[in-house]
Amino acid sequence: MWEVMKNPWDRHSNPTGAVNLGVAENHLMEAELRDYVTKHVALRSSVVTYQDGPLGSHRLREALARFLSRHLATHRPLDAAHIMVTNGVSSALEHVAWALADPGEAFLVGRPYYGEITLRLRPHVRTVPASFGDVDPLSLPAVRCYEEALLRAREQGQVVRGLLLCSPHNPLGRCYPREVLVALAALCNKYQLHLVSDEVYALSVWRDAPTFTSVLALDLDSLIDPALVHVLWGVSKDFGANGWRVGCLVSPRNPALRAALSSIAIYSYASSLADAVVTQVLQDDAFTSAYLAENRRRLAAAYAFTTDFLQRHGIPFAAGTHAALFVWADLGWAYRRCHPRSEREQATTIADDVRDALRRHKVYLASGDNFDSESPDMFRIVFAHPRDRLEEGLRRMHQALLQGGIGVPAGDQPCAPVDIGMPLALAQTPAVGRQALAAPASQGRSLLS
Repeated sequence: MWEVMKNPWDRHSNPTGAVNLGVAENHLMEAELRDYVTKHVALRSSVVTYQDGPLGSHRLREALARFLSRHLATHRPLDAAHIMVTNGVSSALEHVAWALADPGEAFLVGRPYYGEITLRLRPHVRTVPASFGDVDPLSLPAVRCYEEALLRAREQGQVVRGLLLCSPHNPLGRCYPREVLVALAALCNKYQLHLVSDEVYALSVWRDAPTFTSVLALDLDSLIDPALVHVLWGVSKDFGANGWRVGCLVSPRNPALRAALSSIAIYSYASSLADAVVTQVLQDDAFTSAYLAENRRRLAAAYAFTTDFLQRHGIPFAAGTHAALFVWADLGWAYRRCHPRSEREQATTIADDVRDALRRHKVYLASGDNFDSESPDMFRIVFAHPRDRLEEGLRRMHQALLQGGIGVPAGDQPCAPVDIGMPLALAQTPAVGRQALAAPASQGRSLLS
């Protein structure tokens, strides 16, 4: 990944560079954010100091409290004291793991999940993955799958301290229905687990189906000990500002946790310069409302362009995406249509072949094993790019599927059209099962189209 980022494609200055559709960055609003900051941010002399300390400036924490109370529609208004600013959401997650779990203890996560979680929890904290089979992982029946995974872990002597959610989901790009969040909160209360909700894509919901619900929008007192509930948020995704490195932990009802984390906050000190910039942005209600609305419009258009491409070229993908920056596509299935193999070879080599083919064509996508996917042939395609870059990346991806990986020749015959009844083991879909895959059977197009 890092080698790809060192050699970025540009239509004019570097046409032979690599196209990165794998890293979850939002490039759709860069000019607007740059222009706003250039025009409106007046820096105080305090930006060269430590300001108010490692928890973030009081101005920023007040701005975050007001902004998140409004946009997350919290059941209770947030206060600056409820918030700890960190240099990115990853640092906030790492701090939560340090404070809530002892060495060898674990957090429950649902598959597929953002693979970097295993790196952010510190080496001594483990993950207990919940598998769902044919159950939609964002549905009410999935709550039972979480409970079963928890009970199995306990039977094996594993101490589980919390449940980690990414809401909206990464990599599925969907929101948890309110009733599912209620059931998960009740499950956590039953077993006294901390409920940690990473809501870094909360404001990147571009189609209301269903609408986004923050766990802080629930009446927690009726569901769970509120001290067990914590939210992570940052500007990286919703504002397309990964490089600013500003995130936060919101824990309104657990002063003991906030006190514990204040002792290590110096290790995640956000830059005073970034602190000042984010404060100005979040205080400007007119700008943030217009910016977020335009961002949602552009995300919806980019998603439509990407899925139209996938449909026209017979590449199946998980239906129902309505949030975040990506689509979850089965490139392994599409690859096999042009490069048939034995069942044993398909099971053991197809994802590696796809990665080799993508590498050869200088396009990077994150593969299913990065997300501990139950279907290893899945790949996450990030579509939040300018149209020319997105189009070039999809073109290269298509060519990689046609021509194969290193030492694998392309098939002599056109690949057969995708059939809606294809035998595809994809559990991570909203309607559960093969009918939930978007496939252009009626168009009768092949992967060679």
